[in-house]
Amino acid sequence: MPTSSASTTDSAKSATGGVQSLERAFDLLERMADAGGEVGLSELSASSGLPLPTIHRLMRTLVACGYVRQQPNRRYALGPRLIRLGESASRLLGTWARPYLARLVEETGETANMALLDGDEIVYVAQVPSKHSMRMFTEVGRRVLPHSTGVGKALLANTPDDEVRALLARTGMPAATEKTITTADGFLAALDDVRRLGYAVDDNEQEIGVRCLAVSVPNSPTAAAISISGPAGRVTETVTERIVPILQQVAGELSEALATSQNHG
Repeated sequence: MPTSSASTTDSAKSATGGVQSLERAFDLLERMADAGGEVGLSELSASSGLPLPTIHRLMRTLVACGYVRQQPNRRYALGPRLIRLGESASRLLGTWARPYLARLVEETGETANMALLDGDEIVYVAQVPSKHSMRMFTEVGRRVLPHSTGVGKALLANTPDDEVRALLARTGMPAATEKTITTADGFLAALDDVRRLGYAVDDNEQEIGVRCLAVSVPNSPTAAAISISGPAGRVTETVTERIVPILQQVAGELSEALATSQNHG
């Protein structure tokens, strides 16, 4: 039956073409995000290796769907529809992390948090509070600047120095307390410590009387960090030695769980 075999081949071809277009469209969105959210077609062509007509066709579709918008200067920018997807995904990531944070609270006694880097800001996506009557509380969805937080240091530790300097220049590094690091050189020195030690500390830098220990989640699909925070009187240097290995272990297990979910997806 030649007709049916021909139509089967055609449908297989179009399915493959559809999948390839999808892969390419997502790849272009990722490249736009890596470039700061706004690019020209020639830049996309150079970085992706795709021909201009192909990119133009894909971008037209993304613009029509609202995932990309064309600027008056003809460059393309990530569109507002992505925000809803991102916020939902962040919430889900937070939900996924909660059992791991609960274990952190159980083993350390302090409040556990998960945060992501969103543009130039840190956004908290999950928290499990400590059972102590005196405990830290950070609202889920709260945004803070990276330079005054442990999670911010953990998330930026492997970012090239020039990119970190550019981010700090945009945020202005305001002092949240008298202990806040307010110079780019000071912050880059702190990032050196994070790389050397394998964890980050916020020592009264976001709030007086509060210490925070943080580690990044290795190979997370989006840059993520987990932390514990508590009164400086409880989260002492001595306790740090006990808590850091627990943080690192939980971050590793969370990383494996996220990788497994990606592979099954």
